[in-house]
Amino acid sequence: MNQITVIFDGQCELCQQSVLWIQRKLAITALPFQTSDLSAYNLTREQCAKQVYVVANGVTYGGAPAIAFLLKRRGNRIQSGLIKASGPIGRAAYRWIASHRNSWPVNLATTVLTFLNR
Repeated sequence: MNQITVIFDGQCELCQQSVLWIQRKLAITALPFQTSDLSAYNLTREQCAKQVYVVANGVTYGGAPAIAFLLKRRGNRIQSGLIKASGPIGRAAYRWIASHRNSWPVNLATTVLTFLNR
C-alpha cells in the first residue's frame, strides 16, 4: 500500500476543506504542520507555512506539484494535467492563493468546497 502524507496549514479553512475533499476519494494521512513533527519529513515550519507538502513513495512534492499529485491520485486527471501543463502559471497561481487566503476568490473557493463536503 502506498501511503500518502499531506502536510498542510491546519489554521487555513481552504486547506482544511481541501483535505476533506481529497479524503472523500483518497486515503491520506493529513497532518497540520502547526502540531506535527516536521523533522520526520525533513521540512521546517517556515517551509510548511508557505505551501502544502505531499510525501509519497519517498518523494516530497510542494505547492502546485503537490496539488497536481493529489488530484491525479484522487481521479481528477484532467485538473491535474492542467496544473502540470500550465507550468509557471500554475505555480504562480498557487503562490497567489497561498498568500491571499482571505481574499474573495479564496473565500469563494472555500465556500464551494464546504458545500461539496456536505
